Amino acid sequence: MPGLEDLYREIILDHYRNPRNRGALETPPAVSADGHNPLCGDEITLFVLVEDDIVADIKSSGQGCSISQSSASMMTQAVRGKSVAEAEALIHHFKHMMSIEDHHHDEPAEAPALGDLEALQGVVKFPVRIKCAVLAWNTLSQALESA
Repeated sequence: MPGLEDLYREIILDHYRNPRNRGALETPPAVSADGHNPLCGDEITLFVLVEDDIVADIKSSGQGCSISQSSASMMTQAVRGKSVAEAEALIHHFKHMMSIEDHHHDEPAEAPALGDLEALQGVVKFPVRIKCAVLAWNTLSQALESA
């Protein structure tokens, strides 16, 4: 019987092999932001279209390791259709999950559900890979500030 780690590995590989929301959006009206992780060469460009304070559309392009690219794919699915405030809450919650220290008591009781993104929790065991997982999220923060 496959364990949770195997299931998580499959989710990550699925998003890596079949990335969701891949491509570009016309800028403007969308804003774009670039993220780069020089440590392992990950590159992400996000295109975010915010209409009436809602993330109406989001696309990502770039290249890098399976962690960075699958995280970007999952993130685009998680924030599309959400309000900017909900997207920012997700960014905070995801980055909190990726922090090495255990401060679950700091999290609000109504923390947003992460769904597939929980598959990336295992990355915390490999501190050098945490930057790979949060690259897309940091890039999304930049894009939302510009939007």
